[in-house]
This record gives sequence, structure tokens and C-alpha cells, in this order.
Amino acid sequence: MDQRPEAVTHEATFTENRRLLFSIAYEILGSVVDTEDVLHDSYLRWRDVDLTLIDNPRAYLAQIVTRQALGVLRSAACRREEYIGPWLPEPLATEADDGVEHVLTGEAVTTAMLLVLEKLTPVQRAVFVLREVFAFDYSEIAAAVDKSEAAVRQLNQRARDRVHAQRHTAIATPAEARSVVERFAIAAATGNVQALMDVLAPEVVFLGDGGGVVNAVRRPVLGQDKVARLVIGLLAKGQRMGTMGMHFGVYNAMPSIVATVDGMLDQVTSIEVTDGVVTALYSVRNPDKLRTVRVPT
Repeated sequence: MDQRPEAVTHEATFTENRRLLFSIAYEILGSVVDTEDVLHDSYLRWRDVDLTLIDNPRAYLAQIVTRQALGVLRSAACRREEYIGPWLPEPLATEADDGVEHVLTGEAVTTAMLLVLEKLTPVQRAVFVLREVFAFDYSEIAAAVDKSEAAVRQLNQRARDRVHAQRHTAIATPAEARSVVERFAIAAATGNVQALMDVLAPEVVFLGDGGGVVNAVRRPVLGQDKVARLVIGLLAKGQRMGTMGMHFGVYNAMPSIVATVDGMLDQVTSIEVTDGVVTALYSVRNPDKLRTVRVPT
């Protein structure tokens, strides 16, 4: 390893800001694996920067990461258009932990919010994330996306309008949702359709992401009855595959069930609770999106 003082300073500064940088990239990309790649490439670029010319290392690092993430997002756009079935972001563990790799909490990191951000243009998404989630100055954002401050303000306003039009009610925190999720899990495990329907909102939606790699529902399933019967059917199918294990965790700021079959990770289902009922279930089975998930103990 290069032990020159300037090299150590580069590494120390990057490490100091890594949690923030990871969070920025993940909010733009919705992918843990791509985020790690962006951070690796960003550090290589940061390592070549003359630190004597940098007044604000935090903003400069955010600029590098944002530009790298935008490049990845643009190249991923076509792949996501051709994705088999619903595309969901990679599950990101957000339960309080001393070893956490990011600073993301609350509504900003929920699957529902990330799916709304998917509908923005890449630049709108980057601007919205930097301003609304991380409160960067407009001048810093303008440098990051290579736009004027006036253009950045317009981009952010359009993004805000679009996001707010689709996100009316804040979802419950994991602590607030715990009793609802417990009722959901008990009803599902016992195969009680009516009890499960009672905990589901009338307009509840189930989204499954298998990516064409493993079996998963390829279209959104809507409504209490259909979702209840689907959940119970999927649980019964899993039990026929082997010994099922259910572990509870918090992913994307939502209570989640991590399912295993014969000890192997099978899926992560994050449960959105609003006003005391389940409003959405996001089930990720695509193994490519589960590579960074650790089964809770």
C-alpha cells in the first residue's frame, strides 16, 4: 500500500465520508452491488486529485460519486426496461447497527420511494437526492451534475412535484409497524385467509422480483383477497421445497421477513404499513440482488 502522506490523506478523507458516499450512490442506483462498484471507481479518481486545490473535500467527493453513479444509471436504464417482471431495488439493511455502511433512514430509503425515484430522469433523480435527502447547496449540486444553479433549481422543483404527487402519506416506522407485521406473519403461517385479509389494506399490492432467474409473480397483484391467497400459496409452496425458516429484520426502513429454505437464503420481503394496515409487500427473490444480504440471527 502507498504510505506517502498525501496517499494516507486521500484514504482517510474517503473513509471519513464513505457512509455518506455509499448513501448517495445507493439512492441514485437502488443497487448495493453497483454502489460498491461506484465507490471503488470513485476512490481511484479521488486518489489522483491534488488535495491542495480542494476547498471542500466532502462536496468534491459527492461530485465524483454522483457523476459515476449517473453513468451507471444511464447504462442500466435499457437493462431495466428489458427486465423480466417488476424491478425492485436491492434490499438494504437499515436496522441500527454499529457496523452500518450508510446514513440512510426513514422514508427516503423505502422501496416505495426508490420506485418513485425510478420514474425521474437520471439527472432529476441525482438533483433530488442531493438536495432533498442530503441537503447539499445548489451550487454544489450544479457542479456535480454539470448544470447551472438555475437549471438545478428547476430540476429539483419538477422532481419534488412528481415525488410528492405519488407519495401522499408517510409509512409507519418499523417500531410502529411491528404489531401489524406480527399479525400478518401469524395469519400467513397458519393459512388463515380471513385473518390475513383483515391486516391488509383494500388496495394492497404485492410485487415480486425474480428477474427471470427464479420463479416470481411477473405482474403486480392487487387487492386483499388476491394478495392473501397468493401469500399463503407461496408459503405452502416454499414448505414443499424444504424446511422453511423465517427471520425478521429491517430493510429499506421497513420491517422485513427474510425467508430461508433448508438454511439457504430464498427471499427478502419488505412490508409497508400505513395507517395500521399492510399497504404493500415487496418480495425480492432474484439471487443477484441477495448477494449482500446476511440472514439475521
